[in-house]
Amino acid sequence: MMNISALVHSLRCSLLHIESRLLQAAGRTLDRQLAPALAVNGPGLLPQLDGEEELEEQHHDPERSPDLLDGILWMAAPKKRRTIEINRTRRRAESKILQVKNNIEPCPECGHLKQKHIMCGFCYAKVCKETALIRQQMKAMEGGPLAAPSVETVVLYEGEAPSELDKDKRIVERARKRPAWFS
Repeated sequence: MMNISALVHSLRCSLLHIESRLLQAAGRTLDRQLAPALAVNGPGLLPQLDGEEELEEQHHDPERSPDLLDGILWMAAPKKRRTIEINRTRRRAESKILQVKNNIEPCPECGHLKQKHIMCGFCYAKVCKETALIRQQMKAMEGGPLAAPSVETVVLYEGEAPSELDKDKRIVERARKRPAWFS
């Protein structure tokens, strides 16, 4: 069993090591003689081991193998193990069980099932695909991302003509019929 003075000494050495690493990470290096390693009230009361200076030199020796107390931040640990029953009760709580949805209906456009008042995922994917094609065509027209005009854009499909309101706007023409869902 480890005596109290050896434990205090090992804790002191590991705190010194942590402090020096933090100072190195901050870009500051202080002389060990000028800065206190740890503000402990009454360090003279703690028992000193014989050859404490030799142990400190060994502690900071780069060729030394790593110690148990090096680089470990001691964290809190539970006092007692949770039983299987408690774990399962917690995991299967009423609030975590999936609820049955009663607000599901078929989409009027495509017929896939969707929630009421929420856009159908299949229709949304079609809109995203068409929008991506329009963006690619606009990018090809402009020649680059920095050449985009600062005017409103109007998308015209096959068989559509620009109105009087669209004269000052950028017009993107698509060589296909306008989809019923894209308005």
